[in-house]
Amino acid sequence: MNTSPNRLSRGDTLVLATHNRGKIAEFASLLAGYGIRVVSAGELSLPEPEETADSFAGNAALKALAAARAANLPALADDSGFCVAALGGAPGIFSARWAGPEKDYPDAMRRIHDRMGDSPDRSAWFISVLCLAWPDGRTESFEGRIDGHVTWPPRGENGHGYDPIFAPGSGERSFAEMSEAEKNTISHRALAFALFRERCLPAAN
Repeated sequence: MNTSPNRLSRGDTLVLATHNRGKIAEFASLLAGYGIRVVSAGELSLPEPEETADSFAGNAALKALAAARAANLPALADDSGFCVAALGGAPGIFSARWAGPEKDYPDAMRRIHDRMGDSPDRSAWFISVLCLAWPDGRTESFEGRIDGHVTWPPRGENGHGYDPIFAPGSGERSFAEMSEAEKNTISHRALAFALFRERCLPAAN
């Protein structure tokens, strides 16, 4: 019996409120096996709303609500970012904007490295907030965080965004050196997704 009014059912269609191919692939993997049909905002030609909130949760809600209302379907949005202690938590909610309109993450990673200089504090973390929104305005949010440290030079060919310069925990392997399956067991997005799954998804096959 469903105890949450925001629980999805098998056969439902869920809009992923993103145009980011890396995120689409990651969510498609996470959502496999729940009987949910997944479409992206890009596939539906939905516009990307301006991220004007001052928090990950606020931006996730903006994106999820915009997609849910435009498609008249439940929508799941993620707002996530890379936070570096030596930079006061930057780039944080501006992580995507640091890469610019061309999504030049190699340049953004270089800027982080240059601004950190010789700081002895290499600690960093990823945060992900997932928001499930419904066309009537209901929302529910879930946050995940993984701590680790900045590595240099960038390493690995997998993942996306800042993954090549982040190693979780005290290890030396970057997210980009891990397989998708391995990363999906420990990542910030996986931790947020576990809370979302418990609250909002039907039982897996």
